[in-house]
Amino acid sequence: MKKAESLEKSNQETGKENDNWNNEGWSRRDFLKGSLGSAGVLALSGSGLFQVLQGCTSQSSNTAFAERAADLINQMTVEEKISQLRYDAPAIDRLNIPQYNWWNECLHGVGRAGIATVFPQAIGMAATWNRPLFNEVANVISDEARAKHHTFANAGRRDIYMGLTFWTPNINIVRDPRWGRGQETYGEDPFLTGTLANSFIRGLQGDDPNYYKVIATSKHFAVHNGPEPLRHSFDVDVSDRDLHETYLPMFKTTVENAKVASVMCAYNRFRGIPCCGSDPLLQSILRDDWGFDGYVVSDCWAIADFYEEGRHDYSDTAAEAAAVSLKAGTDLNCGSSFPYLQDAFDQGLITEEDLDVALQRLFEARFKLGMFDDPSEVPFSNVPYSVVASDEHNEVALQMSRESIVLLKNEPTGQDVEPLLPLSKDLNSIAVIGPNADNYWSMLGNYHGTPAEAITPLKGIEQKLGDQVEVNYALGSHFAEGIPNLSVVDSEYLTPSRGEGNGLYGEYFENTEFDGEPAISRVDSQVDFIWKDDTPINGEIADPFSARWTGQLRAPVTGTYAIGLNGMNYFKLYFEGEEQFDRQMTHSPWYRYFEVDLEAGETYDITVEFYSYGPDPQIQLTWEVPGTDLLAEATEVASNSDVVVLCMGLNARMEGEEMDLEVEGFEGGDKTNLELPAPQERLMQEIQALGKPVILVLMSGSAIAIKWADENIPSILQAWYGGQAGGTAIADVLFGDYNPAGRLPVTFYRSIDDLPEFTDYDMEGHTYKYFRGDVLYPFGYGLSYTNFEYSNIQLESSEYSAENGGELTVRADVSNSGELDGDEVVQLYLHYPGGSDPRLVKELKGYNRVHISAGETETVEFILHEDSFAHWSDQEQSLTVQPGEVEVMVGCSSEDILLTETLQIIA
Repeated sequence: MKKAESLEKSNQETGKENDNWNNEGWSRRDFLKGSLGSAGVLALSGSGLFQVLQGCTSQSSNTAFAERAADLINQMTVEEKISQLRYDAPAIDRLNIPQYNWWNECLHGVGRAGIATVFPQAIGMAATWNRPLFNEVANVISDEARAKHHTFANAGRRDIYMGLTFWTPNINIVRDPRWGRGQETYGEDPFLTGTLANSFIRGLQGDDPNYYKVIATSKHFAVHNGPEPLRHSFDVDVSDRDLHETYLPMFKTTVENAKVASVMCAYNRFRGIPCCGSDPLLQSILRDDWGFDGYVVSDCWAIADFYEEGRHDYSDTAAEAAAVSLKAGTDLNCGSSFPYLQDAFDQGLITEEDLDVALQRLFEARFKLGMFDDPSEVPFSNVPYSVVASDEHNEVALQMSRESIVLLKNEPTGQDVEPLLPLSKDLNSIAVIGPNADNYWSMLGNYHGTPAEAITPLKGIEQKLGDQVEVNYALGSHFAEGIPNLSVVDSEYLTPSRGEGNGLYGEYFENTEFDGEPAISRVDSQVDFIWKDDTPINGEIADPFSARWTGQLRAPVTGTYAIGLNGMNYFKLYFEGEEQFDRQMTHSPWYRYFEVDLEAGETYDITVEFYSYGPDPQIQLTWEVPGTDLLAEATEVASNSDVVVLCMGLNARMEGEEMDLEVEGFEGGDKTNLELPAPQERLMQEIQALGKPVILVLMSGSAIAIKWADENIPSILQAWYGGQAGGTAIADVLFGDYNPAGRLPVTFYRSIDDLPEFTDYDMEGHTYKYFRGDVLYPFGYGLSYTNFEYSNIQLESSEYSAENGGELTVRADVSNSGELDGDEVVQLYLHYPGGSDPRLVKELKGYNRVHISAGETETVEFILHEDSFAHWSDQEQSLTVQPGEVEVMVGCSSEDILLTETLQIIA
């Protein structure tokens, strides 16, 4: 037996396919720069930044970054060194080092920094199974990130979400579909996750030999995937086999193959030690075994979990926790613990050398981003702001949205012979019904940016059909019991405290303290603002301001109302003189509501205060008026329409990261069951009973057990959280302007009863690799409007030598036997009949998304390596290739295996 030197070096990672896409991306950007001319190009030197930073180094920029970083660090005092280990590192004026905030997000588009191109949520992008497209999307994102950073820097802004170090991608596997953050990941399979992540990271970090375009971060290291309410105290212990075959491979390949520059350590403990203080994880595995030479950042406030009551109970003091984390290998603290390194230093818990090790990694990263060099030497410093949300980028977003949609079911309805989809545009009327039919927030998922426009399914269908077809809409139901349908309060029910007309009286101040006379005073018909790259006073991006709206709200009916705010930055709400909300939120739109009994016709005093200090100001005053029979409205609309499209599922206000939500089916951001929420299930059954043709469009970030729908609804689409173009893509698929080819990156189980306990991290019974029961829709599954046939599997050899290693080529022919051109995702799995792990059913080791014209045949090729056959050996304490029989299986999903050939691995 021979040790596997790497988990993965397949054609998916090293072949010409990715190189071609990289080159194509560069040629587009070069053309864009050339067409804009020098007037459209931003240069850092215009802000005087380079002149300010020249004092940081007396050597040329060609000198090794390591030497330059060391020289700069040697000039710092201990106090200054400690200050630079915070995510919000302050300026060191005497060394001409500007402040820098390391916290930036770009999970599926540049996040929380104003207008951006917003792609489908990560789990939706994973459903494309398209590595080249991942690389192109990441190129788009890194272009926009560079353009934004330089624009902010030119304006003297270096705050949160204005930098070049991005805490993306999330490559934890979806062990359990209940996990609310599964939407941020690339699914349940380590191989799929690792290959997609590598393409994404390469697109973010660029291919320049000297400079990073931006820095990517593989997170959360390691063995982290829920439950969310337990993440600050949970201790995970798994077998070495599960650790190295499931929980680590994605991280290993992003370090070894994509050369990711940063890793984020997780909240939880691993084998008794908090991950951000784990020498076994951060030193032995990450640096010693894998050769990682980048920096490690803590998850936010994870180090505080070491010592805060009711959490890990690992350290007695903040100083001890900070020292343990630093010495274990955490270089940068997102949180408030590393300032206590001064106490740790004074107590002798750390040395100046410990500080220098971390600082060296951090400042090398800043140098490699070009922050201390003449902009003319940095290839990414002249990306123009005009690329942000450009037509070209919007087209990439639309393509990603189209390719992400999975056709789960498509059967005839009534007496028809042909499947219901695609729909004919020759309709008289169509009903679009459901809580996700026209919900802006359901398009975005979490960790999102702000799109110039988000097309919902309703808007997409309306735009597709124009005035030729009557499009009828009804909300239909609540998302779930206990979750109100909040909408912006209409001006009809608002009276300003001053001024004429309907609305609230708005006062806008050129500061964040409501000081002085307002710069603008006016009546705003609604409090419904998402300022996109501008602010209301001077129109400049990210300019701080404050605003206050006053007046009265009139109740149209008597009953219990939900009244709330949605916003970013800081806001308060007073109702009848009593404060209801006082909230500061920088990281994502925050929404809350309170319930109050109101009398019809009565008016009530209301005041909203808001101030903006970040790059993405938003504020909305919302409510739900009681007494509407949503189900009756929906059945009436459906009855008067030829076809019904039901848009149902979840959104990121129900599933997500550590949320303050506990209603039936949901707790703390996770799901407590897999069912479609009861109000939506009732709506679906009532509409289906009308006898109309019904299509279900399911939008979610996780698998939902839609057993009744699978038995009763003829056509079902899984559309995820589709991003800014999601509604357009849904309409394209519904009406046949795009042939769907998305494939599930997660298993859709039938019931939560089929799964182990949520806290059980042993992989037996989890994911397609280890689950032996009957599922609703298997991993890798998805239908098309055309038909594909598989034949002629060929192995380059019937034997593979574990001792000699090398490559093994597998080929198969795939024919499009239907009438439409389309994409097929051809998948290769390995099965070990006599393998060392009896739990293992099969495992994905190759995939290719190929476009095949109607009537044509393509030969699809896979290259297997030593790493493809490697499994954990307790005896050798390593990943090894073991002799024995292997079944090489090719098909269109993990269950739909169409071709099989036997391979013998010999010693």
